[in-house]
Amino acid sequence: MGKQGSVPMYSRDPEAERSLRYSVRDGIAWSLMFGAGESYLQAFAVFLKATTAQITALSAAPLLLGSIAQLASAWVAGYAVRRKTLIFAGVVLQSVAWLPIIALAFIPLESSVTLLIAAVVLYTIGGQFAAPPWSSLISDLVPERRRGRFFGRRTQLMSIMTFASLSAAGLALEFFEQRALAHWGFAAIFAVALVARLYSLAQLMRMHEPLARLAPLTLPPLAGLLERMRGSDFTRFALFIAFMNLAVGIAAPFYTLYMLRDLRFSYLEFTAASAFTVLMQFAALNLWGRLSDVFGNLRVVQITSIVFPAFPVLWVLFPNFWAILMFQFFGGVVWAGFSLAAGNFLYDVAPPEKRAAYSAVHQALSNTAVFGGALLGGFLATHAPHTLQLGGYTVVFASGVWLALCASSVARAVVIAVFLPRLRETRLVRPISATALAIRVIRANVLAEWLFELLRGRKRTPKDRPPPP
Repeated sequence: MGKQGSVPMYSRDPEAERSLRYSVRDGIAWSLMFGAGESYLQAFAVFLKATTAQITALSAAPLLLGSIAQLASAWVAGYAVRRKTLIFAGVVLQSVAWLPIIALAFIPLESSVTLLIAAVVLYTIGGQFAAPPWSSLISDLVPERRRGRFFGRRTQLMSIMTFASLSAAGLALEFFEQRALAHWGFAAIFAVALVARLYSLAQLMRMHEPLARLAPLTLPPLAGLLERMRGSDFTRFALFIAFMNLAVGIAAPFYTLYMLRDLRFSYLEFTAASAFTVLMQFAALNLWGRLSDVFGNLRVVQITSIVFPAFPVLWVLFPNFWAILMFQFFGGVVWAGFSLAAGNFLYDVAPPEKRAAYSAVHQALSNTAVFGGALLGGFLATHAPHTLQLGGYTVVFASGVWLALCASSVARAVVIAVFLPRLRETRLVRPISATALAIRVIRANVLAEWLFELLRGRKRTPKDRPPPP
């Protein structure tokens, strides 16, 4: 983020600039926890012999209860409680939840999977409780005209760490698995995740908290509610994201199960498939950040989400390692743009004093939708036949989760057709059609552009840095 005394990259306020550096360190540490820990929780459940129904519960239950934690956090934030106090409470709870997860690696019980689900619920509640006050705090610190660049750069560095930690954790698991000591491998990577989260907490507590009076989370008056919702940019956006998450959630719980149990990927192959999408996110984020700043977040959301329906069904049609690796390549690029632009779009449509409350409502809707999607996907995955008779031909599927994957593709297409035309850009940006922007992205060599930016960043002197707004 720049050294003390150098020209600021994002804010003229020295305290804000320092806080943004702490935020980057927090994000990198969080990514280490995510890559080495959270990314392998489902793999750990498969190691503990979890059933398809238990995998569904592991994905669904934490998000539903986490939604309640988000709403509680936003409600408390409106009554003069410091945002950093709420962040501290949530992150501590999330950190503590790693202890029983680590213990389960050494204490095999009949109820191990159930206990794992309970621990992951606590872990998710902690993270979700901290999310609304963090969103409010960071939006106060990042200048509006630099949000795309800041979050693009921050997320890019986070992607580097996620990729590195995912890869290292996978290699560690493969090393221990080859020696029939997989439980030690899981314990080791989860311990690293715990230490990383504690470091991230230390960075969060160093951030400056601007004085702000947050609007409390209240129920809106019922009179005229439907009319206000129809005219609300936030409502249309939140419903679009919620239903998209429902569609994605139909398949999301089962990718790990599909790879490890049904396709019999080794931990090394599973890690490669998981890490490759993170690598492409890292390579593409800088490009997406610049495009969203100039042409608006909505255009980026449009051109990325339009290809989402293809991915799940491709996993069914081509159930092999190299094909899945290719899907992860393209998926990483488009998900990077969608996630970045969708997150920044929320800041555009939410009033500053209500960002914590809006963020909580948005995340609660999304988490509830993922919960519903996971339940629907679990039902489909446990009732799908392994063979189908079509026109005299017998189609044999590699996994019983094929129906959940195909349903996710159909649901994504329906959500895009219904909601995407109803969204509109809320800030002044340079006009460009979705087709023209898509052509720009297709013509861009993402990896070459990333290498160019990396080399340019190394040669850049402080006076060459872009001036703050």
